[in-house]
Amino acid sequence: MSPSLRVLITGARGQVGAELARCSWPQATELLPFGSGDLDITDREVVLARVAELAPDVIVNAAAYTAVDKAESEPDRAMAVNATGVRYLAEAADSCDALLIHISTDYVFDGTKTGWYVESDERNPLGVYGTTKSKGEDAALTAARSLVLRTAWVYGALGSNFVRTMLRLASERDELGVVEDQVGCPTAAGDIARAIVGLVAATDGGRSVEEDAHDRTRLFHLTSPTDVSWFEFANLIFKTSKGGFGGQCRPLSSDEYPTPAARPANSRLDSTFLFETFGLRLPELNEALGPVVAELESGS
Repeated sequence: MSPSLRVLITGARGQVGAELARCSWPQATELLPFGSGDLDITDREVVLARVAELAPDVIVNAAAYTAVDKAESEPDRAMAVNATGVRYLAEAADSCDALLIHISTDYVFDGTKTGWYVESDERNPLGVYGTTKSKGEDAALTAARSLVLRTAWVYGALGSNFVRTMLRLASERDELGVVEDQVGCPTAAGDIARAIVGLVAATDGGRSVEEDAHDRTRLFHLTSPTDVSWFEFANLIFKTSKGGFGGQCRPLSSDEYPTPAARPANSRLDSTFLFETFGLRLPELNEALGPVVAELESGS
């Protein structure tokens, strides 16, 4: 049976991309997953040629330069992947009338808002990474049919992330210090992937997304509804794990844990608009974390 929907995934070896590749998609969906070594999105000719050859119905861009601190010393590389490459994907999507789904980040905000961020809040990134991702959002929205999904604090059983790091450190150290004055919504990569599958279905493979390159209503927040600090998140991980942590976990201020790139103090993204538009809502943290920790501890 020939596929009724072809979905091209970039960044297929990253956390979200890998989860997209192992998600349960509707029958007759053909997945076309590409890692950076298979499809360099910073090469315009390669992107246009490959998309023209494959003629996907949907392009999910999970590729990104995510080394937040390293981006401060590699701004050109970060811009090439996070913004310029997205523009090439938008151009390629238009060439075959495909829907482009692009994943963005809480780092487009400066974190100074006292409440939860909504889609219409002004962007003001603090560093190179956030700046390039902000420009990537604009690039994605130039596609005739596109959806931009801002998420935050991504973790999962695949790839490097905070949960994996905390479990490792708990087995290696007697004392840990974790930042307490940064708050966000830890979001499981698998939940993001499943939401994207749901979005593709809800938009009839993207065919119901209106062709308006300036329609900001195609921008959505996609995070867990639970907000915690990194310190609270670490303690929840230890509580959820089989081994726990018998040592001392102490709270740190951001000043006590300096990094080359500044982090937003408030990364809480309100995903109400996504629920109102598509009926999609991600699980609470205490529901989503357990299966991830269990998979990491099983080594599977």
